[in-house]
Amino acid sequence: MRLGTTSYLLPVRNAFQAAEEVAVLDRLSNGRVILGLGRGFRPALFAAFGVDPRTKRQRFVESLDLMKRAWAGEAIEVGEPGARQPVRIAPLPVQQPHPELWVAAFGPLALKQAGELGLPYLSSPLETIGRLTRNHELHREALPRGALRPIVPVMRTVFISEDRATCDRVRSALTAQALRMARAGTRLVQEEELADTENWAVVGGRDRVRAGLDRYRERIGMTHVIARCGVPDAAPWEVEESIRALARIDA
Repeated sequence: MRLGTTSYLLPVRNAFQAAEEVAVLDRLSNGRVILGLGRGFRPALFAAFGVDPRTKRQRFVESLDLMKRAWAGEAIEVGEPGARQPVRIAPLPVQQPHPELWVAAFGPLALKQAGELGLPYLSSPLETIGRLTRNHELHREALPRGALRPIVPVMRTVFISEDRATCDRVRSALTAQALRMARAGTRLVQEEELADTENWAVVGGRDRVRAGLDRYRERIGMTHVIARCGVPDAAPWEVEESIRALARIDA
């Protein structure tokens, strides 16, 4: 079992402190961390931290570079100009040269940046399979020449039940939830794209869900599925049964 984040926002963090906190987490979990990184997009977030949102991509790259150097055991110069001194983080992460890194990316510039860094990109759970296909093409085009394609994680809402009425209820609730999110101004997807849950969620009986996941493997080469299991209008016991069924799906 791995321990991961989906969007650890670097532009609003102290990079040296973030590197040490992640290294400690990697130690505590015995090298099981997958660090999903993000830049952020909500104006209120940047305002709260006093960060100019126009600098988020530059700050992201600079922070990631510093963190990689710190994870490698390099002494990092910290402090005010004229009184800087070298400091090393302790402990170092178990995973070397650093914990596994993924990058949340939702637009062309973010996709290009993730590709240029040679890192896997992680999409929104609302993006349709058609949009994901196009996004992965952009990501592949931005990879450094000769670089092997990184792993392909995909986040999808997954719910398994053999009861048709339960699945219909969950699909309706998911559509309503997704429309509320779209109308809240996320701008990641258009409302008309969300009408058919088959395009962005995997809901149904075990065989249908298995076929749905295979569809992502065939279309975009998915290597990892991050299952969003907390669905609206499903009782806790239904969600538990769905998770258990998902764990057995390749058995």
